[in-house]
Amino acid sequence: MTIPRKLKNYTKNSKVSNAKSADMHVNYYTRIEHGEENPSFENLQNIMQVLKIKSLDLL
Repeated sequence: MTIPRKLKNYTKNSKVSNAKSADMHVNYYTRIEHGEENPSFENLQNIMQVLKIKSLDLL
């Protein structure tokens, strides 16, 4: 399973809510979730913090 698909499995809120909480545009967040963009390390950390997941959960 890819990281974007794993991120999608952890979300309980809307994409808009998650994107705002991660301090990014909803379109960019959606492209990350669909595997169309590769987030920077900082953006990935922000997403993981919003979704309350640990890096080991993504492996």
